[in-house]
Amino acid sequence: MDNKETVETSRPKSLRPSKRRLIQLYAALLYNAHVKGFIKGEIYTGNTKAMCVPGFNCYSCPAAVGACPLGSLQNALASSGNRAGFYVFGIIMLWGLMLGRTICGWICPLGLIQELLHKIPTPKIKKSRVTYYLSYLKYFFLVVFAIAMPLWYGLKQGMTVPGFCKYICPAGTLEGAMGLLANPGNDSYFKMLGIFFTRKFAIMMIIGLACIFCYRSFCRFICPLGAIYGMFNKLALVGVKVDMDRCTHCGVCAMSCKMDVRHVGDHECINCAKCMDVCRQNAISLKAGKITLMAPAAGCADDKPDSQEKRARAGRIAWGIAIAVLCFALLWYNVLDQKGDSADVSKTDKNTETTESVETAETAETAETTEEQLPGGNQPGEVLPDFTITCTDGTQFHLADSRGKVTIINLWATYCGPCVKELPHFNELAAAHAGDVEILAVHNSMSKDDIPAYLADKGWDNIHFALDTKDKLVWNNVGGGPAMPQTIVLDRDGKVTYNQVGSATPELLESLYSQAAK
Repeated sequence: MDNKETVETSRPKSLRPSKRRLIQLYAALLYNAHVKGFIKGEIYTGNTKAMCVPGFNCYSCPAAVGACPLGSLQNALASSGNRAGFYVFGIIMLWGLMLGRTICGWICPLGLIQELLHKIPTPKIKKSRVTYYLSYLKYFFLVVFAIAMPLWYGLKQGMTVPGFCKYICPAGTLEGAMGLLANPGNDSYFKMLGIFFTRKFAIMMIIGLACIFCYRSFCRFICPLGAIYGMFNKLALVGVKVDMDRCTHCGVCAMSCKMDVRHVGDHECINCAKCMDVCRQNAISLKAGKITLMAPAAGCADDKPDSQEKRARAGRIAWGIAIAVLCFALLWYNVLDQKGDSADVSKTDKNTETTESVETAETAETAETTEEQLPGGNQPGEVLPDFTITCTDGTQFHLADSRGKVTIINLWATYCGPCVKELPHFNELAAAHAGDVEILAVHNSMSKDDIPAYLADKGWDNIHFALDTKDKLVWNNVGGGPAMPQTIVLDRDGKVTYNQVGSATPELLESLYSQAAK
């Protein structure tokens, strides 16, 4: 009877999430505190988006409130010909020296997803000499896709190509692309999907399946960020430490670890501290310098009589502060911070806020014939408010000056494949209807690319190119969102006849021109 009661009382406790699991969930929610981004289908673009979070979390996730360090590193490398990315290199080194691969084991959202996938009941692939050698593949992905490719395109072609994010990253597909596509309001984005998305989706599925059968497959064999942090593991302030006075070198810790470690704390160790539970000598603990964060059941060798009690008290205080921080973050990003949303302000009040946010230079004649008759805005049937922007060649583009012609505005970016592919079609349209059409291609303001250098040998001389202002002058005016390319067509009176996200074919552009030229 007593044995049955013991089993029944211990079973619920065994199902409780561990401290590490709770911290993983906490970090995932804190990184993605902009929860309303999923509801609205928009990316957060506030001030904190310029800061790198420690773990792997896609910048394009609708809920993300910070940047992914790996994506930021690739952008910094691609821009190295124009500016040094000291901030990005410095912040990654800071995270590495402070935490090392503790980031992977405790606060990386992608690590949490991998571990949850591995819990699906299936036969499992155990670590072996083969998996140990495969673990060095992540250094190949780091050197080729995260370093060499961005550097090559940045220095040789003046454009940003974050190779790993663009061609491999499963977080970008899952959190970014699928996070945005899941919102019904973004159904127009499906028009842009092609073989590129299909390949990345297939890569994501393959990696996900691998994680079911093989523990943390992405983390062990592919992740460039884990490769970087692994280099700092022995130097990191926080990590799993072994009391050599107690250790008998039995090797149980390394054998029981699911990662490809040769010894505790090496470059493959994610400092999860699970080895602490199997060590018969109680020689392993998780420490931050000389401070013990997690100790074995029997305590550490240097423990004092009240050490366990002090750790428990410090843990309660830390959790209290952490919960307060999370509550504030959720309140700030979802209620208080209204400037961080990437949504077009004109969607909520097209006649006031947008008009006030752009430079107005309409002539009295235009105002009499349009503003009195039609509302200002960026939707079909509305008159697009005027603006002035400096082009990459130093000239000024005044929207009001294009009245009497068909005007086409294209939102694009060098790193957007469909954008670059369709620009020659716009140039051909402008050449075919010279004098009767004005085409303005506005580049995303978040880019660090050298736009003039990129355009130098393209021959797209019939298009006005401009980099949007930091406050997204044109983007906000035309209702631009996170997805590109986007095409806006105005008739001779400045009235919007078309405003859609998606690639434009020569046939579509000719049809849109004919409709607007009537």
